[in-house]
Amino acid sequence: MIAVAILRRRLREGKTYEDFRRAWYHGTGFGASNRMLTLLNVADPREVIVVALTETTTEEAAGLIEIDATERGDNPLDDVIEPTVDRTFGVLVSEDDFSAAGPIPYRPATVAGEETDMTEIAMALQAAAGLLADYLPPPPSGDGKGEVA
Repeated sequence: MIAVAILRRRLREGKTYEDFRRAWYHGTGFGASNRMLTLLNVADPREVIVVALTETTTEEAAGLIEIDATERGDNPLDDVIEPTVDRTFGVLVSEDDFSAAGPIPYRPATVAGEETDMTEIAMALQAAAGLLADYLPPPPSGDGKGEVA
């Protein structure tokens, strides 16, 4: 599975992206396929958005969370970012390429060329929700489970 984390942070007044990068930069690797994409918000250049894509299993995920928690504990961002951090976590369901010109026929959801198994996705979401419970906001009103179809 490819776990996805999206974190939105806002730089403190007078701080720069370079200040953020020096404080945020991971000095310890995850030992798993990981890409982090960092964006600055067009409407608010002080907002830094990081999208992390990590290929992992549910069994390995707890160790990766521990590495990240240790990294943040050793390198806090408090002096660089405002206290509020918006977090969203998910599991990659599909990769779609719409770069061709003209009509594109519908195709089922796939990741790395393999058709997505929504039963596996549902199990991965449930496992991830348990592992990330301390970082997640409360579920919306209702049962909080939603339907994965």
